[in-house]
Amino acid sequence: QAQLVEYGGGLAQAGGSLRLSCSPPRYSLSNWVMGWFRQVPGNERTFVGAIDRSGGATIFADSVKGRFTISRDNPMNTAYLQLSNLRVEDTARYFCAGSDKSTDAQWLATDWNSRASYDYWGQGTQVTVSP
Repeated sequence: QAQLVEYGGGLAQAGGSLRLSCSPPRYSLSNWVMGWFRQVPGNERTFVGAIDRSGGATIFADSVKGRFTISRDNPMNTAYLQLSNLRVEDTARYFCAGSDKSTDAQWLATDWNSRASYDYWGQGTQVTVSP
């Protein structure tokens, strides 16, 4: 059973924008590192980006750097992925993930590109970008 729920997927045109949201229905994400991954059928799930528990630090895959941003609203118990300047190759199912390894030292020491670094997952939301 998914511990996180994603919202906001859909269809966009190349060059357009979408915002995805992610919330845990039964938990508080305020002490979690939050990550985003994406997956195309037949391919592995790949890292998009992550944000530390305070929202003060983010990291991104090179393929989305400068186009995507991640933010969080801890009182609202929600994390966000803003997708801008979309490309057809951004078409994928997008998953959010949470990790308990959220101290400052763990933020610096953990490989956030790895799915194994995350403890909680959503079921994903589809993003389709048309030419």
